[in-house]
Amino acid sequence: MRRYLGSVIVLFAAILGAGMIAVAFEFPAADIAALITIAAVASAAAGLIGGIALRLLRTRPARLQTLTVALSSVLVAATGVVTAALAMFISLHDLVVLFVVLIVASAVALGAAWQLGDDIDAGAKQVGAYARTMVDVDGRITHGVAPAVTGPGELAALAGELAAVSRRLEESQRRERALEASRRELISWVSHDLRAPLATIRAMAEALDDDVVDDDATVKRYHSQIRTDAERLSALVDDLFELSRINSGSLTLGSEHVDLCDAVADSLAGASAAAELKGVDLRERLGDTPPVEVAAREFCRALDNLFDNAIRHTPPGGTVLIEATGTPDAALVHIRDQCGGIPDHDLPRVFDIAFRGDEARRRDERGGGLGLAITRGLIEAHGGIVTVENGDHGCRFTVRIPAGARR
Repeated sequence: MRRYLGSVIVLFAAILGAGMIAVAFEFPAADIAALITIAAVASAAAGLIGGIALRLLRTRPARLQTLTVALSSVLVAATGVVTAALAMFISLHDLVVLFVVLIVASAVALGAAWQLGDDIDAGAKQVGAYARTMVDVDGRITHGVAPAVTGPGELAALAGELAAVSRRLEESQRRERALEASRRELISWVSHDLRAPLATIRAMAEALDDDVVDDDATVKRYHSQIRTDAERLSALVDDLFELSRINSGSLTLGSEHVDLCDAVADSLAGASAAAELKGVDLRERLGDTPPVEVAAREFCRALDNLFDNAIRHTPPGGTVLIEATGTPDAALVHIRDQCGGIPDHDLPRVFDIAFRGDEARRRDERGGGLGLAITRGLIEAHGGIVTVENGDHGCRFTVRIPAGARR
């Protein structure tokens, strides 16, 4: 019923308006009632016929439907006026004049309806042609500008919506292709990183089983290498599991919350041993930061990955500087290393899955190149961002966590 409410309102408004006009010209009340009743009944009958015809033609071209609407409107008006005129005993001469006026008005209405139908048809064809160009023969979304559509504004709006959808689909397809390329690269890297330690473990285990080596020093070295490679594989599996949780959206931050500076201090305590072993000077400058609480396990893991990355790529004798600062709206952690910098064309890919950069970094990279990708996912889960830029003799990674964040 709601869809017909507008038509009902228009009908009652028209009857009320007609009555007010008749009253204004001092028509007798009986004549007013008779005129309105006769005109309403006759027009309703003609309108019913027009409505049935329009419903039967609702799947036909727009031009035919607009002509039907115009013809129905003329028929309704003519039926009501002629019926009321005959009931009021208007002369034949006046009736002929009335018919002439109605015929001319009908011609104008039908011509306008024909033009409107042409405009709608042309606009629909333009929108259809644009829709067909949105996808090329290879199934790729092609971004285009919405055409200037002829016809009602709804068709122009539809073309605009199609253009917006095309842009979103194109962006989605681009992300999907990037993810697919990243997935293939990840599989390639992980396959290599799994194959190498597994081959070493198998060869050494077979050598031990076949008594190829029997001196205690070699046996101990083989056992130590097997344990090292097993730990490496275990760490790789843990990274893959963590990355899967991040990418699937199933990551849930831990319930233990700590102050950001406390988390930085805990990660520094663990990184200091690795820095000392390599001969890297690890320095810290922890200043005042706004109140920020983070999930202890996840945030410390993100920092561990960043600290480990900085220490591994800084040569012995170099320095890694850790700074914690703040602005009124965010807490910042800066990690400066002396790795020599990253090529500018590689900077946008540093946090991509399985990215390892140039050959020097690849030789020094442990695991599947997942650490920085995991770091980005964990930082973003806290509502923050992590960025990288080249600085003096190295890189500067920056972690930004919004002030007052609670997880």
